[in-house]
Amino acid sequence: MRRFLLPLFLSSLSLSAVCAPVPAAGHVVVVMEENHSYSSVIGKSSMPYGNALANQCGLATQFYANTHPSIGNYFMMTTGQIVTNSDGYGGTFSGDNIVRHLMLAGKTWKVYAESLPYAGYTGGDQYPYIKHHNPFAYFSDVVNSSNQRPFIVPFTQFAADLANGTLPDFSFVVPNQLHNAHDGSLSAADAWLKAQVAPLLANAQFQKDGLLVIAFDESYSSDTAHGGGHIATVVVSPKYGKRGYRSTSFYQHQNLLRTFLEALGLNPQLGAAASARSMAEFFTTTGTPPPPTTAGCTLSTVNNTVTICSPANNGTSSSPVRVVAGATSSEGVRILQIYIDGAKTYQVSGGRLDTSLPLSTGTHRVSVQAYTMAGSVFKATVYTTVK
Repeated sequence: MRRFLLPLFLSSLSLSAVCAPVPAAGHVVVVMEENHSYSSVIGKSSMPYGNALANQCGLATQFYANTHPSIGNYFMMTTGQIVTNSDGYGGTFSGDNIVRHLMLAGKTWKVYAESLPYAGYTGGDQYPYIKHHNPFAYFSDVVNSSNQRPFIVPFTQFAADLANGTLPDFSFVVPNQLHNAHDGSLSAADAWLKAQVAPLLANAQFQKDGLLVIAFDESYSSDTAHGGGHIATVVVSPKYGKRGYRSTSFYQHQNLLRTFLEALGLNPQLGAAASARSMAEFFTTTGTPPPPTTAGCTLSTVNNTVTICSPANNGTSSSPVRVVAGATSSEGVRILQIYIDGAKTYQVSGGRLDTSLPLSTGTHRVSVQAYTMAGSVFKATVYTTVK
């Protein structure tokens, strides 16, 4: 009897790992890009910022869109159904959708659509704004509600909400045709991402409880693998996200929907999301260690600056020497490194450090170098004499 219990026990452990929930997120932000294959994005010089995030955070290497053209993928991500394959669809969708689940749970939401004519607009294309990239503009829960329509807002509101601490629980970001890689270049899309996403990742509240997903809706029309082709999807969670994680699991847009629902504590019974597994493998269960507070160390407010608070420049120290420093950058700081006399001695993730290093007697050059999420590098240097 005992020989059967062990395999069952091990099997239950395995299932527990697979079924581990997505950590709770106070803010989920989704940014959508358009019509490019995985191979045209990942590892390509045209998207340095996007690739930096993919390398440093989480990347789904086997993510496939559900269909062609765009609209069915947007619906799958928000309703769990393709609904239609006509980008010219002019109907109103009255079926179950993510807004209904958000409302039932008392959660807040907004669509931040670039070039939207005005808040609450649910009409047709107003180039470079394209309606079929905004599935919320079709939901009866929104279109027929004077209370819900105002939550579709121009993208200009995003920066204000971030600065004021009023981002909703769920944000769906729709760049316009010039910045989503559809009509503009991948380089233009990447520059837009860097300008908009870096401040989000540097935001203290988002670092505490945020989840960001950057996804392409579909691949090139010639790529029909699994319906809509192979696409890039990047997952960023400052607190719970695994660093430099690459998943080889097969995912589609219903898996993203399931992930959003779980992260926000919503009922996951929504279309294909009900039977899809979430992307929980991208997250730790305990969270990454919080960065050192560097209490008493006031950082410079100048962008892309390292501040070394200890040791004092041209001062004296005793070994071990305490090094306290931090970096300021709108791009979000990925790594801090300490160099002693030109040799890398210590490294920490994030934008703060507080550590002690044994140094020999004599004068030493202490440099702290910062690397941002966008790949920028900058440093500061002090000299200390150990007695």
